[in-house]
Parts: sequence; C-alpha cells; structure tokens
Amino acid sequence: MNATANVMRALLVASALLLPAMAARGAELLMFERAGCVWCERWDREVAPGYDKTAEGRAAPLRRIDLGKGGPAEPALAKPVRYTPTFVLVSEGREVGRITGYLSNDTFWGLLGKMLADIEKTIERTSGLSATMERQ
Repeated sequence: MNATANVMRALLVASALLLPAMAARGAELLMFERAGCVWCERWDREVAPGYDKTAEGRAAPLRRIDLGKGGPAEPALAKPVRYTPTFVLVSEGREVGRITGYLSNDTFWGLLGKMLADIEKTIERTSGLSATMERQ
C-alpha cells in the first residue's frame, strides 16, 4: 500500500469518529450530473450503492442535481458548476469543499474524508474549543 492510500485511509478513520456532529449541523453532498456522463455512471457503479450506508453518507447525505435539466439554483455555491460529476459539500448553507470529476473509488473517499474532517475542525472552533485542541 502506498503512502497516499495510507493517508486517505487515516483520514477516513478519523473522520468516521467525528461525523455524527456534522450530520446534526446539516452537511449535504450535492452531486451535479448530466445524462450520458460516463464518469457519473462509473461513480454510480463503484460508490453509489453503498454511499448512504457509510459514516460519510450519514454525515453528508447525497442530493443529486441534473445539470442537463438546468438544475435548481444553488445559492450555497462559491462558483458555478461546469463539469460532471462535481461533488459539492455544503454545510450550514455554504459551500465548504468541492470535488470536480471522478477518478477512482479511493480518490473520491480520500478527498471526501478530508473535506469532512475540515468541517469538523470548523465545528470544534465554533463550539468554543481553542484552535490548539484541534485534531492533528
């Protein structure tokens, strides 16, 4: 196993322990897709069947938005979505992270785990904990 895979797995384990607090704060993963997108189809085969059963899926439930149909206006977005799939992590009504494209199962989970861990650090700071108490 290479170093990158080890880091991704460590992020996933660490975030899984802290994800319940995020769900209470309204985190959501928006998936922007369009018909005929082969990478969206690959994500559907490799990730979608188990997403809602994971700690990440419970902390940030998935909401799909079809760009081909115009999709709803999303005021939480920091910038427009141009490519599919694009995954936007929204917490407390604002965009906190984005994954543009889908390369592989490991890459997706590693990037999502990092974004969720970043939200948890923000929650700790806004809940009265000092920055020195953050996870390392």
